[in-house]
Amino acid sequence: MRGYLGSRRVEVRVLACGVGSGRGGGGRGRRGGGRAPALGARGGRGRGAAAAPRLRVPHAGHVAGREGGAVLRPGAAGLQEDADEAMSKYLSEKLKLRDKWLGVWKTNPELFFVKYEEASIPFVGILVEVTCKPLQNSSSCFKVTVSVAEPFSSNIANIPRDLVDEILEELEHSVPLLEVYPVEGQDADIGDIALALEVVRFFYDFLWRDWDDEESCENYTALIEERINLWCDIQDGTIPGPIAQRFKKTLEKYKNKRVELIEYQSNIKEDPSAAEAVECWKKYYEIVMLCGLLKMWEDLRLRVHGPFFPRILRRRKGKRDFGKTITHIVAKVMTTEMVKDLSADTLLQQHDDLDLALDSCYSGDTVVIFPGEYQAANLALLTDDIIIKGVGKREEIMITSDPSHDSFVVSKADNVKLMHLSLIQQGTVDGIVVVESGHMTLENCILKCEGTGVCVLTGAALTITDSEITGAQGAGVELYPGSVAILERNEIHHCNNLRTSDSSKSTLGGVNMKVLPAPKLKMTNNHIYSNNGYGVSILQPTEQFFIVAEDALNKGAASGDKKDDKMLSKVMQNLNLEMNNNKIEANLKGDIRIVTS
Repeated sequence: MRGYLGSRRVEVRVLACGVGSGRGGGGRGRRGGGRAPALGARGGRGRGAAAAPRLRVPHAGHVAGREGGAVLRPGAAGLQEDADEAMSKYLSEKLKLRDKWLGVWKTNPELFFVKYEEASIPFVGILVEVTCKPLQNSSSCFKVTVSVAEPFSSNIANIPRDLVDEILEELEHSVPLLEVYPVEGQDADIGDIALALEVVRFFYDFLWRDWDDEESCENYTALIEERINLWCDIQDGTIPGPIAQRFKKTLEKYKNKRVELIEYQSNIKEDPSAAEAVECWKKYYEIVMLCGLLKMWEDLRLRVHGPFFPRILRRRKGKRDFGKTITHIVAKVMTTEMVKDLSADTLLQQHDDLDLALDSCYSGDTVVIFPGEYQAANLALLTDDIIIKGVGKREEIMITSDPSHDSFVVSKADNVKLMHLSLIQQGTVDGIVVVESGHMTLENCILKCEGTGVCVLTGAALTITDSEITGAQGAGVELYPGSVAILERNEIHHCNNLRTSDSSKSTLGGVNMKVLPAPKLKMTNNHIYSNNGYGVSILQPTEQFFIVAEDALNKGAASGDKKDDKMLSKVMQNLNLEMNNNKIEANLKGDIRIVTS
């Protein structure tokens, strides 16, 4: 932000020395009169801009790898050295290689346009000639001098040349270094400069946290390495894509909220009023909450689902005052044929919206859904004991998730039941179904996962019968310590679709159990097949946890996939795992396996 380039605490993307990356840096703030009121609304002298050239972007692995290793670990050189000074010195050395080069200046569209669509114009890019001047001291604002290169080129084809010249004159042709990206086709020295810029952007965008400067840290090097490991797990697919998106959203939200607080405080001219003080505290506690979530990711090394925390914060309604229950009919139009099988004394209420039906429910109610496609945010807020069932073929009653929400179906009711439905996950990042507490029953349902599968949290219980689970980016069914599940006559297939280059990490598959304390699982007549990990995986924290160690399982085995059935049965007994007449086949890593974390 223009008014805060001198403060490292404004945003992770802004250095104390004034180095801003990407969207930030010089010239945030909406432009006033004299600017183009909308994209393309104002013409310029001469012809439009040519297409911007390709940027020279180093391979992602180089940024966090050999080149970035030393500079991304300031603690290796001594914790007393400030990270900002280390970054400034690092860039200064690299920029000595060449004092002039071509780059694309990528800046916030607000610098040029009063009104624009952020989705269609994420940035304005201008081809510029860069001149690097040596720093007078390490705390100087690290900026570079730029001038428009010929031919005039931009990612905005009709941006006026005179508008660009006017903006640069106002900025005295000085822009933050990290807003400039070297273009391809230049020599190796420019390639080294491009890599150095990416290293510093990566440090401030992903590795640096504002609280690093505010809290004592005994081992900063180890902390940075953990964040690099987290980034690598996101890149290679070890953390499922939707879960990685949740982390990125949380990190971005934290940055934005921090900027909002600083802006709000700066607009308070004198002693704050009571209302202003309350608003400051509200914004501050929002930041504290987001900070805590980010620390959970880093400190607890949660690499499969990310930190789970209660999604449902509303209270149960319980039963109606007059003790009656209502059957809610969900259909665009209700006919007598639809309700002919209901008893004459059934109380009915018709809705054309599933969300409204769920919002009207009390414990004991039933929601009857007729064929169609529906969305309902209230499925993530199930607190009362209700039955939700489809009428007709389950494939024709389709309930899809809202991509803008984290959760799809979440329950903490004592007893909730879903029957004859198709749940289709689109964009949400939690499990397709999460049982936080109480008991949930899924009967004759199809679950098409896009994120993670069905998750049963500690102390919760789940029964799934005659259903199909497919497409999860983790296990199809994930049992947390101390949970209980009964699976009967289900198909669980094509799960654990993690985008990872390391096949050894693909241990999850159809069903995954986490022990300590051991969950309880009863499986009967299920078909678990074609998963990218094991059919059933049992995750234990250490190799010594079980009385029967895993090497005992391998004694007498002719191959790595063949186990001693008696030993495996003993382990299953210790785990309270009962399996009868299940068909487990064609899973990439094998049928059943104990995996150490």
